[in-house]
Formats: sequence, structure tokens, C-alpha cells
Amino acid sequence: MAEPSDRPQDKLVVVIDDDEAVRELIEFVAKREGFKVQSAGDGEEGIALIHKVMPQCVVLDLMLPRYGGFEILRQLQIGETGKIPIIVVTGRYTDRTTSEMIRQESNVMDFLEKPIKPQVLGTALHKVLKTKPPEPTV
Repeated sequence: MAEPSDRPQDKLVVVIDDDEAVRELIEFVAKREGFKVQSAGDGEEGIALIHKVMPQCVVLDLMLPRYGGFEILRQLQIGETGKIPIIVVTGRYTDRTTSEMIRQESNVMDFLEKPIKPQVLGTALHKVLKTKPPEPTV
């Protein structure tokens, strides 16, 4: 069994978002925070990627073509993917009841609304993955 690590460079984050600009922003923030990143542009591609690489965290948009985020959440609760923490991001307005329902899912660790604030996303990734941010370069 691999030793747990608090180093972000030892953690793989999978980003699933169909909006290329948002996906690139999330990838940029995750890489800047030191994480390894792979991404997918739709739900079907995302599920396949997650099963292939078994990341330490998934950043998941709820509104996706070919499997929506809710279906992916359900699928990821089955079997070995059930332990992968998920950070949900959405651009759609969600009322308090819906966002609370999403937060109740066993593997949902955080819920962020778009537009995503890089600082908030970086903090969420480190909190969920129990890593330390990289030292700022001077």
C-alpha cells in the first residue's frame, strides 16, 4: 500500500467540464497548486477516464453532455470509485435544497458555483486532498 502523501505532485485530479474555458481554468489552477491533472469534455469520456486512471480527486461540472453530472455522481458511488472525493462545480443556479442534496452525497466533499474563484478552488483541492500548497516562488 502506498504511503499517504501531503505533496500535491503525488495527487492526480480529473476535471470534467464541457466548457473548454472553464476546464482550462480549473486545470491551470490545479497545476499551479502542484497537482497532476487530466481532463474530459463530457460525461462519457469522464467516466472512462476516471476508471482508467483512478484519480485522487474529481472536479465535476453538473451540466454535461452524454451523462450529466448527477448520473456521474451516482456511478462514482459504486465499487472502487466510491472513495474518490468529488468537488462539484456548477454554473446553473441551484437553490439551497438542491445544493444541500448534492452535498449529502457520500463522496461530494465541496460544492462551488461558477464563476470559479481560483483561490477558492485551490483551497478546496488542498483541503479535500489533505495537501500543502506549494511554496510561493519569489
